[in-house]
Amino acid sequence: MIEPTYSAYEMMAVVGARELNDGEVAFIGTGLPMLAAQMALYTHAPRLVIIYESGYVGCHNIHTARLVGDIRFMKGLTMLSSMVDVLGFLQTGVIDVGFLGGAQVDQFGNINATVVGPYEKPLVRLPGGGGANEIASCAKRTIITMNHDTRRFPKKVDYITSPGYLDGSPDARKKAGLIGDGPDKVITDLAVLDFDEKTHRMRIESLHPGITVEDVQSRTGFELVVPRRVEETAPPTEEELRILREAVDPTGFYIKRRAERKAVRAGV
Repeated sequence: MIEPTYSAYEMMAVVGARELNDGEVAFIGTGLPMLAAQMALYTHAPRLVIIYESGYVGCHNIHTARLVGDIRFMKGLTMLSSMVDVLGFLQTGVIDVGFLGGAQVDQFGNINATVVGPYEKPLVRLPGGGGANEIASCAKRTIITMNHDTRRFPKKVDYITSPGYLDGSPDARKKAGLIGDGPDKVITDLAVLDFDEKTHRMRIESLHPGITVEDVQSRTGFELVVPRRVEETAPPTEEELRILREAVDPTGFYIKRRAERKAVRAGV
């Protein structure tokens, strides 16, 4: 087997960028979604309007930002607003796509970024959702990204920070008063997942090169929907990798740090 010339993290960033369309208004979360959004600007979506909860609208930064409130976003900015204003944008229904991460995601696309374990006595208390609940509630569609393992993919999240399809029933989101259509894709280091139109259960859309259905299912805490034909995710092209490494993250703040942390965990 030929070793890939890219990391799993780079694969996720590239695939995430491909999911963003030219001319869309995108509300972007911290971390990998930031890389994916900026990469989309450099490649196929130069008219993508990027919004962050800190109040930055229409970002075209040329330096790698580290947080959603990073002043690097002010370079070439269309508008500087407030958190209240941009979260208000969400509630008008004008945001086409939200891009989020989290600690857990369940079979119906509900995201947990609040606690691991019981809320009253958690095993781990997490940073919380910030504006993620508003994004998941109001954006026309939501993209989720996270590493794939059974801890992160339980059948039911310990706490719903950001709603997906809730209990999976056809009108659950409508009954809850949510104006967005719900989660669209989940991008992991193993696969791209979507959701069955009728049951709203998570489904395998494509497998990254070298990954099998069994690999994905063994690292998921619930039964995935598996279609008769599962496509292979197109790997990053040389040009996509060049743009990601040289233009989007030239200092390696995300890419190199992720590789170093993975090497430490592996004892390299």
